[in-house]
Amino acid sequence: MSLPIERYAVIGDRHTAALVGDDGSIDWLCLPRFDSPASFAALLGSEDHGRWLIGPVEKARVTRRYVGDSPLLETTFTTDSGCVRLLDAMPADDGRHDLVRRLVGVEGTVRIRHDWVVRTGYGRVRPWVTREQHGDTEVIVAVSGADQLTLRGPRLPVGDGGHHRDEFEIAAGEELTFTTTWTPSWWDTPGPHEPERAERQVHDWQAWADQCPDDVPHRDAVVRSLVTLRLMSHADTGGIVAAPTTSLPEEIGGERNWDYRFCWLRDAALTLESLLTAGYTDEARSWRRWLLRAAAGDPEDLQIMYAVDGGRELPERELDHLPGYEGSLPVRVGNGAVGQRQLDVLGEVMIALDQARDCGLRENRSSWGLQRALLDQLVADVDAPDHGLWEIRGPQQYFTHSRVMAWAALDRGLRGIEHHGLSGPADDWRACRDALREEIESRGFDHERGTFVQHRDTREVDAALLVLPGVGFLAGDDPRMLGTIRAVEEDLLHDGLVLRYRTESGVDGLGGGESPFLACSFWLVSAYAAAGRRDDAEALMERLLALTNDVGLLAEEYDPRAGRMLGNFPQAFSHLALVRAAFDLR
Repeated sequence: MSLPIERYAVIGDRHTAALVGDDGSIDWLCLPRFDSPASFAALLGSEDHGRWLIGPVEKARVTRRYVGDSPLLETTFTTDSGCVRLLDAMPADDGRHDLVRRLVGVEGTVRIRHDWVVRTGYGRVRPWVTREQHGDTEVIVAVSGADQLTLRGPRLPVGDGGHHRDEFEIAAGEELTFTTTWTPSWWDTPGPHEPERAERQVHDWQAWADQCPDDVPHRDAVVRSLVTLRLMSHADTGGIVAAPTTSLPEEIGGERNWDYRFCWLRDAALTLESLLTAGYTDEARSWRRWLLRAAAGDPEDLQIMYAVDGGRELPERELDHLPGYEGSLPVRVGNGAVGQRQLDVLGEVMIALDQARDCGLRENRSSWGLQRALLDQLVADVDAPDHGLWEIRGPQQYFTHSRVMAWAALDRGLRGIEHHGLSGPADDWRACRDALREEIESRGFDHERGTFVQHRDTREVDAALLVLPGVGFLAGDDPRMLGTIRAVEEDLLHDGLVLRYRTESGVDGLGGGESPFLACSFWLVSAYAAAGRRDDAEALMERLLALTNDVGLLAEEYDPRAGRMLGNFPQAFSHLALVRAAFDLR
């Protein structure tokens, strides 16, 4: 059985990412890309679905940390007989993907278990495995279809019923380095990795992290979140994935298990806002190029999400051969929400691009031309309902948050004209924007209770309403916003954390429930700060930061009663909201 979600850490090379348990087992890794099929899939099944374990045989006390502000992970195992340190890294290289594990004896002698189990196709396919002589070195090569994984090391495990196993002792002062390298199966067997690449990785990441402002509150947590967000940004394409995992459940045993290994325009735009807020502009240029490629074509064909390379086909299917994380079924790959209408998406995109302009990123004919076309299309079909921010799989509604974000999209388009000298149909956009405000204030507000509502046909509230001040729709201390905060506190606080909405209302068309959504709780921090409730904002921020795991990572949700994380991990939405909340407390 896989570990509790919070007991994993993430490493990566900005093309893909691996989840490493505090027992030394790599239980999830998709190769060669975030959205490729997994070669290690024990996270959603058992060790027979693929893993790579290097860890002590005896029970051990475990401490972990990242080396500086890099994604290089250091795990220290202390047993009754000694102490050993495991360094895990994925240094980037051209066309190949190396997973490097260096074992260092610190004290005494520790007996180590080594178990290398490759299963391609999300744990379904056993590759053809051979031992080969490569120069003076013996290697193990696993080949299946387009995938070739090569294991190198000073002591290779031995085949045993579909696994490769070994046990050995390591004493103080000894070092052993093992490397699994992915290459296309038609390549020759790859040579050894260059050890200095891991050292360069640490240096380069530290130099990048050092650009974060020193005066932001909770800087260590902010930097770890920024590093994690960058780790989920594909180095070549510029696409930003929502999470490197699929089907980690929002409720143990429930059906709310989704594939987040894709690039949601919303999540990516919000990630970009967080990076820009912290002063990082190179990512904005890369992401804008990705957006132009992905969204190229008729504005009517704009999707809410795309593959890492901008591909449009993301059919959702279920993997019946995997038993799911702690039995949570179904296991899904692909995402059926790709065809949904989500009106808010363009708002997040236009806000991010407006912020990029303010940071000095100049528009070109293509980039502004795309934005004009998308805004013109928004004006044409703004009166239709949508599925909303939360990908509701029930009937479409006129969601207040969606309408506000449509207002924000037009508002930022107008700023492009009025503040940056760009050309466009300002009168048409302004008329539509102003009509949206009038509609939202009259039909999206419950005057009796004094709160904005989830959609025009309900009195329910939604945590997404907390972002209204942040997008400029109204002031944080506006009486209507203060009433909305009170309603969220009354209806959505669950053991002090914030639910997205009340699932028992039936709005989402799904069975079961879910736990508090961490991004929503950070939104409440920002809302408190904007409302002048500084003490409440600081107290909630401190509580949320205490929920990060031992290496500063967050999943999508948190169950306060069980004291555990739920949902895909690490979750970009949680980390970008953390960054925004910290800067709102600045």
